[in-house]
Amino acid sequence: MKKSLYIAAKDLKYEFRTKQMLNSMLIFSLIVIVIFSISFVDVLSQTELVGKLAPGVLWVAFTFAGTLGLSRSFAGEMENGCLEGLKLSPIDRSSIYIGKTISNAVLMFIVELLTIPIFIVLFNYNISGIPGLALVIFLGTFGFVSVGTLLSALSASTRAREIMLPVLLLPLIIPVIIPAVMATGTILTDGGISSISSELRLLIVYDLIFFVVGQLVFEYTVMD
Repeated sequence: MKKSLYIAAKDLKYEFRTKQMLNSMLIFSLIVIVIFSISFVDVLSQTELVGKLAPGVLWVAFTFAGTLGLSRSFAGEMENGCLEGLKLSPIDRSSIYIGKTISNAVLMFIVELLTIPIFIVLFNYNISGIPGLALVIFLGTFGFVSVGTLLSALSASTRAREIMLPVLLLPLIIPVIIPAVMATGTILTDGGISSISSELRLLIVYDLIFFVVGQLVFEYTVMD
């Protein structure tokens, strides 16, 4: 775990210095929120209706911004030959996967943390049930990143990796997006964590399965 944290710290240090992925993800997320706010300008005064639209709008922004960031997760390593260095280092390949998953998750959490206030302002909406919403976003994002990091490594060596990643990723994240959207909608309208217990169980099972599977098969995705 310590070696994974070193890899995550290395990636985050580089990203915070260059801000290439972070800026792109944030701008993309902002564009999505702005487009939806313009499209639904006639209903922004109806709080109940905005509450029903909010889960879809937020997760569309999170998903597409995250996909954009994941597409560059291993691209820099491939271009600079850093992946070969990581593969030659005396660490387990699963440590690379865990480190990359942590760094990708941190970047997504930052983007989500900045996106939600923008949504609140543009949609004139007060979000209730912050602890429950934070839990749903954490579990949904972790499942998304667990799958996305693995597929990012798989598609990094292909010529059309920017196209290949969404094609592979989007069908596999449906089981995490559906309960995440449903749970977000319930939290925004009711505010109780107890009312989303089934969705939380689905998210936890999905996260555990794909995180474990990712560690087991990551070695084969980066083989020469």
